[in-house]
Amino acid sequence: MKISLKKCNFVFEELKALGHIVSGLSLGIDKNKVAAVLLKPIPQNKKEMMYFLVFASYYRKHLKDFAMLAKSLYRICDQQTVFEMTQERIRAYEKIRRALTEAPLLLMPDWNIPFKLYIDACGDGLGAALHQVQIIDDKPTEGPVCFISRQIKPTEAIYGASQME
Repeated sequence: MKISLKKCNFVFEELKALGHIVSGLSLGIDKNKVAAVLLKPIPQNKKEMMYFLVFASYYRKHLKDFAMLAKSLYRICDQQTVFEMTQERIRAYEKIRRALTEAPLLLMPDWNIPFKLYIDACGDGLGAALHQVQIIDDKPTEGPVCFISRQIKPTEAIYGASQME
């Protein structure tokens, strides 16, 4: 195997890789990737909607409560459902687009510092945010490490919020 020095980067502060901007302290979304999708019009069929949802889902660890936001959009991609963009679905689509542009930088986890886990459960889904307090610019700063969420299953719908959490 040979390494081409022309194609190698050494000693860098930031790196664009796989749609993310990686630095020593954080992980962010590459805004150029998001801009390309944001320029597209509202999806007009199931295939276009699935393309958008797959793209947005790739960045779901940056998006708080992604599963709840995308619930109505996933529902219209079902084969038994007629594709119709209602006002509720357009609002959900716009919220996800806005969340992609306003997504916070995720802190790189420091395994020697305790984490904080914030959880939420409601009738639509479950969500959690993993945070950590790190020293950034000589100040303790709390920030997200990742967000996770999912829709609840029909069998879980009978549980109260305290049981789900």
